[in-house]
Parts: sequence; structure tokens; C-alpha cells
Amino acid sequence: MEKKPSTPYRKIKRIYCYLNEGIKKTMNNISIQNPGSALGEAIGAELEKALNTFLRQVAEQEGYHFISKGVGTTKQGNSRKVLVMYDQFGTEYKIDAVIANHAMQPIILFESKYLRYTKHNRDKGSWICNAHSALRRRYSSIRSSIAVLAGNWTRNSLAMMTSYNINVFIIPFQLICELLKEHNIDFNWGEKDRNIATQAWIQFNSLSLDEKTRIGTEMIAPIQRNLEQSVLNILDDSLIREVDKISIELHSNLGEIKRYEFKSIMDAIEFMSMDDLTEAFLITDSFTLFDPPANFNT
Repeated sequence: MEKKPSTPYRKIKRIYCYLNEGIKKTMNNISIQNPGSALGEAIGAELEKALNTFLRQVAEQEGYHFISKGVGTTKQGNSRKVLVMYDQFGTEYKIDAVIANHAMQPIILFESKYLRYTKHNRDKGSWICNAHSALRRRYSSIRSSIAVLAGNWTRNSLAMMTSYNINVFIIPFQLICELLKEHNIDFNWGEKDRNIATQAWIQFNSLSLDEKTRIGTEMIAPIQRNLEQSVLNILDDSLIREVDKISIELHSNLGEIKRYEFKSIMDAIEFMSMDDLTEAFLITDSFTLFDPPANFNT
């Protein structure tokens, strides 16, 4: 019969396994391929968690549903882990969150994005504009799109999103640096400064779950009041619906597209009552390649 190891031996083995596991975790922190990117993703995740907690409370107190996880099942019959919505052509978009009414019709779309470097502004901003505008053409119940943007975002990217009727809330990069500094994390490193990024990643992983959660909560604190008021205004059903503007988009058989906007229904009816709309496609009033945008000098 095999003799079992003595009690002291088992204790030493447990201690060895514990220390070995700690060494492995430390080595993973140090040897991670891109510690700066990993920390950025972690900060973005804490931001999203804090926002979801806050927005769920606001939505539910008004009698709405806040959804940030998948609805229904995949084609394979598995439960969805992410929230997926479809445009009118069947293209799917992964959306961070949505507030829906009792019939599960979407009312507000939400996105939260963290960016450290402005070189990614155009890609991330364009995706939000394209995805949200495509979804709004399918779901007529959507009243608004909201984007909470943390980090470094350029004026041009913000203007682009605003032009797509997306309500933007900004959390400046410097604010994030100051919050992390309180936890002994140097977040303000150069793009190629791997050493500082590695130390910051290790320090972040040493924080407790409560400390990480507090970072997310503190990040949204400056925008919390205005964000709540914006959501409450959007969800207010006491407002009487009125036609704000009428848009008419004409497509010619040659592929030309012209869009007209009218302030009143009568103006739109008068335009559509024209005997011949052929002149609407005349290219004489089209912009040329040399014409700057309207706000070019502002």
C-alpha cells in the first residue's frame, strides 16, 4: 500500500503551487504582447460597466428595459453573448447597449468608446455613424443615439458624429490620467514607451475588483448628471409629436441622388406636385471638386 505524503509535505506543496501561480500571473503581465493596449481595453471595459450600471438604473426607474447582452439565439441555437441588431438589408451590428420599451422596441442606442491615439478617430467615429444611421432606418422607434467617448477625440470626428444626430458626451484623456494616478498608475506614456506601459499594466492588475470598479464610476461622474437628463428628456412621452422636417430623396435611373428638405408638409406636397421632376436632377447646381464645405473657414 502506497504511503501518503506527510502533512508538512502537503503544506509545502500547496505553498509551492500558490507561489508558482503568482509567478505565472506576474510573468503574463510582463510578457503580454501589448500591455498598453491591454490596459486601454481594461479601462474601456470599466467605463462600459459603470455606464451600464448607471443607465440600467435610469431606464428601469422610468419603466423601460436596459439591454446590453444578446437577445435571442444564434443560428446554431446558442444564447447570444453580445447585443446584435440588423439593418433593413440584414447586415448585423454589434451594439453596446439599448434602452427599449415594454414591447422591446429600441428607443435609444448607446455606444461607449475609449481611444488613446487620435489616429483611430476616423475609423471608430465612422463606424458609429454608419451603424446607428443604418439601424435607425430599420427601427422607426429609435428616438436618439448616444455616444460616450473617453480619451483623445479630434474636433473633426466629433463634428462628424454630431452631423449624424448622435449625442456625444466626452470624458477627456487627462481626466483618466488623473484618476489612474491616484492608484499609482502612470497612464500618460509615449506611444513607443513600453516600459511605462508594462508597469502601468502590472499595477492595474494589482488593484482589487472594487478599486477597478471605482475607476469606472469616477470616469463617468463628470457627465452623469447631463447624461441622465438627456436620457430622461428622450424617454419623456408627455411631449406631443410634431413633424420637425420632411426629407425627400430622389434617385434617377442614371444613379444620381438628390436630397431635399422642407419645414412644412405643404411645402413638400407642393414640390412633389410638380408636373416634371426631371429638372431636379440637373447637374448645373452640383458642387465641384474645388468647392470647400460650408464651414471650411470657421
